[in-house]
Amino acid sequence: MKVDLNADVGESFGPYVLGDDSALMRHVTSVNVACGFHAGDSHVMRRTVQLARDCGVTIGAHPGFPDLGGFGRRAMSLTPSEIEDIVVYQVGALVAMATACGTRIRHVKPHGALYNQAAADPASAAAVARAVATLDPQLTLVGLAGSHLVTAGREAGLHTASEVFADRGYDEEGRLLARQMDGAVIHDLDMVRERAVWMVQNRAVPTRSGGRLPRDVDTICIHGDTEGAPALARSLREALTAAGVTIGALGP
Repeated sequence: MKVDLNADVGESFGPYVLGDDSALMRHVTSVNVACGFHAGDSHVMRRTVQLARDCGVTIGAHPGFPDLGGFGRRAMSLTPSEIEDIVVYQVGALVAMATACGTRIRHVKPHGALYNQAAADPASAAAVARAVATLDPQLTLVGLAGSHLVTAGREAGLHTASEVFADRGYDEEGRLLARQMDGAVIHDLDMVRERAVWMVQNRAVPTRSGGRLPRDVDTICIHGDTEGAPALARSLREALTAAGVTIGALGP
């Protein structure tokens, strides 16, 4: 069994620092770099790409809705064409920054509300997939396991990676519970560790009612803005390795 550990990084902005990216990158195998719309800026992007390059982790773009004030977690009514354009714009910016740093990006993972919308809405999912395929058909598209985004990526001819969340609750359809709901975010570290191992071993996600849904499990997310994210990443990696799981970066 093999699984990637990915982290959302580069979410600082100007003088405002969010997360400990340097410590986090010691324990994950892939990172998703904010592209300036929901978080990050040009300087933060360059610094984060350089850090990821030096740490030897796989670099991906993390495009979101143009919503700095809401950290990209508020729904926005954009047309599929508008979604395609904002994804091209943001991923293109990170491609350019990676080139300037002597490296390249390998995957794309939408952020926040855009991620959830593309998971649930086929038209939004297709727009994201088109944007990625237009820029580079060799990129891997990361999406919620079992979602429309993964399906759209495959239909666009892209490599895809199915993502699960050990610290988030799922409803009966396999969607992430809204953050304001009870049980949406799991803070107990032992429980998070157990869920991560269980998901990989069973190729499934647990639902709120105690059920289980079969799912591909290619990568597990650690949110960089979570308090204690580096310690969480280290703990998950140790638990998975102890269970006989190989930790390796995303890739075809």
